[in-house]
Amino acid sequence: MITIRHTRAEGTLIEGSSKGDGVYEIVRPHGFRYFPSIKAIGIVRSRDRAAQKGKISGAAAALRQAGHEVETVINEDDQRPFTEAEAERAARAENRSAHYAEGADRAQASSDHLHAQARQRRNAIPMGQPLMPDHYSYQADLNFRDRTHRLEGKAVAEGERSAYLAGKAEAAENYQRYRNHPATTLRRIAGLETQLRRIHKWMAGESAGGYKRSLTPEGVAELRREEEETAEQLTYWRTIIAQAEADGFIVYGPSHFTKGDYAQCRSRWYEVLKVNTKSLTVPGGPDIRPVISDAERAYSWNDRMPYDEVTGQMSAARMKELRAKKAERPQQ
Repeated sequence: MITIRHTRAEGTLIEGSSKGDGVYEIVRPHGFRYFPSIKAIGIVRSRDRAAQKGKISGAAAALRQAGHEVETVINEDDQRPFTEAEAERAARAENRSAHYAEGADRAQASSDHLHAQARQRRNAIPMGQPLMPDHYSYQADLNFRDRTHRLEGKAVAEGERSAYLAGKAEAAENYQRYRNHPATTLRRIAGLETQLRRIHKWMAGESAGGYKRSLTPEGVAELRREEEETAEQLTYWRTIIAQAEADGFIVYGPSHFTKGDYAQCRSRWYEVLKVNTKSLTVPGGPDIRPVISDAERAYSWNDRMPYDEVTGQMSAARMKELRAKKAERPQQ
């Protein structure tokens, strides 16, 4: 008996399969992959999500056609807390970082060893010694130099591999910092709030996002699960922002600005032309000056600066004072 089981807590996994029984080859075209870490076949990124019934039914039909006895078990109510899922993602990123760092160290050690061998072989060749085609040692000398050249190529390749793995290790190490960065978190919160509004419209039988959702008992149950999960995620990320604010981060909004103020974004200051609900209207264009004002703008159009991209605020009077002081400094 082959069982295709889906829960939100574990994702979609196949039970009852063993190596060499042909199951993997049958279900692979339907989006299933083999996970070496748990020695099981399943659907990628299916944890904490609703069952992908099309893939599951397609795989089940293909297995039955191949002569296997198959059952599908879907339990959408078996789910794990979002905090647990986030903790696991952070732990996996930490493990990836350690794994790649170890690989980078091994590759660098191999590169150093190969470079040392190649240098030793190069030093054995007298400086300026040419190949002598008519000498009895010609072929041996040629082979020696070719092997040395291949060693140098392997050393360079190992060095490149080390750099690649070190980059992967750094990316994994920075995963949690980037994921919890306040600006990224604010954008995530905005997306979740939009999704929650859509869910409420769908539950009321209205169109949202350009379409309606089924209100069959099964459809309503799924919407309620999505509502609960979205609300749980919102609570989690709002807690992250609250902690960031306690640590000194400022969540900018309309109340922080008036027309004529300056807003900082990516180390540049832009004059605020209009204060909107979700963004600021500022002078547009690919202007690279440190201060871009309406009076000194290089381009005629305006741009919108979302509040989650704002990193500082300054009054018009303070900006005028700072620019006047800078103008008074003697030129070097």
